[in-house]
Amino acid sequence: MPTVLIIDDNPSIAIALDVLLSLHDIATISAQSPEQGLAKLETACVDLVIQDMNFSTDTTSGEEGVALFHQIRQRHADLPVILLTAWTHLDVAVDLIKAGAADYLAKPWNDQRLIATVQNLIELGQVNRALQQRVQRERKLKRELEQKYDVRQLVWQDPATERLLEMACQVARSDVSVLITGPNGAGKERIAEIIQANSHVKDGPFVVLNCGALPAELIEAELFGAEAGAYTGAVKAREGKFEAADGGTLFLDEIGNLPLAGQMKLLRVLETGRFERLGSNKERSVKVRVISATNADLSAMIRNGQFREDLFYRLNVIQLNLPPLQERPEDIIPLAEHFLGEEKKLHLSARAALLQHSWPGNVRELKNVMQRAALLATTSEIKAGDLGLPAQSVPRVIIEVILDRDTIEQALDKANGVIAQAASELGLSRQSLYRRMDRLGISKSG
Repeated sequence: MPTVLIIDDNPSIAIALDVLLSLHDIATISAQSPEQGLAKLETACVDLVIQDMNFSTDTTSGEEGVALFHQIRQRHADLPVILLTAWTHLDVAVDLIKAGAADYLAKPWNDQRLIATVQNLIELGQVNRALQQRVQRERKLKRELEQKYDVRQLVWQDPATERLLEMACQVARSDVSVLITGPNGAGKERIAEIIQANSHVKDGPFVVLNCGALPAELIEAELFGAEAGAYTGAVKAREGKFEAADGGTLFLDEIGNLPLAGQMKLLRVLETGRFERLGSNKERSVKVRVISATNADLSAMIRNGQFREDLFYRLNVIQLNLPPLQERPEDIIPLAEHFLGEEKKLHLSARAALLQHSWPGNVRELKNVMQRAALLATTSEIKAGDLGLPAQSVPRVIIEVILDRDTIEQALDKANGVIAQAASELGLSRQSLYRRMDRLGISKSG
């Protein structure tokens, strides 16, 4: 049950609020002075404070309430505070709202408005705490993962990527085959590199063959090598990818494009470690860790007779599914900033546009968009129009998500510290901006 601390020198106020809030399953504790209130904040778990502005007899200046509010804010920066007062110094109330007070209500209060305000603030506080805890937990896990494994400087922030990466690193030290599934451009090769970097053969070669980039008649020669004259144009003997990857890892991208004849030979190599070059009867032996990847539905290909079932199970001892970029949205902005480099920055409008786009081309498309924007933008700040993405309306929730410290401080600098102008630039109300600044510890002196 949420708990509200009521700080008011009039006991009848605390009783009335206790009765009202208890009807809505909200508990209260009370204090009759600022000192008592601050002491209870140190020992009790409180979701919200309702505080009076005057505590001494015949005092109406509100100075005691102002001092109390700033003490609460200094000790508990994220705790919502509602000002409850019978005085009419509106300018003082406005100053406290600017300083981060959640709301102010006049005595006698409106029960319906007070309950609505309290419930909304408690719910918002719970959401914010959960979000902060999640962010802290994810940052901790990310640091631990980067310290424990070689992640090849991969840029990520989304929990979905975190889970995949952790699993990839865990299976890396075994010798089993790994199949990475996911759409084109999602980053399957980077995951394969990370598996190699954390494997027992990390010091061996990492060889890549894109089975979808070669004519079917040449894929076998690329895989297994060929003797001179084995096919038209083969004027001299050449080693294949398996020989080149001996003692290391062979990454077979778009494995679904491998012809059936090549599939049979690949299965034999996986089972025995032996093969022959095209045009040769001499067996060769290699020790290679095979990682394969595909964006195809291999199960459907098996049903249609296009892919060998026994090969599928041999390749698919461990399957890692890399989601499309759209399904790991927290990776979008960090990746965009990485591709953009340090010379240019993302404007709020660009961040919103990036989060709105569906990214059918995944990480590859994002990289191309950012490289093009960096070349064509006429200023150091990339805006939505520089991205060349379809224009879309931006929900306010997305604006709230992308408002980090740098973005707000840039808007304040641009507006010369004028809060109203900065809020307008960011698409927020002044009160929303004040709350955001307070949570991030940004000075309001401007």
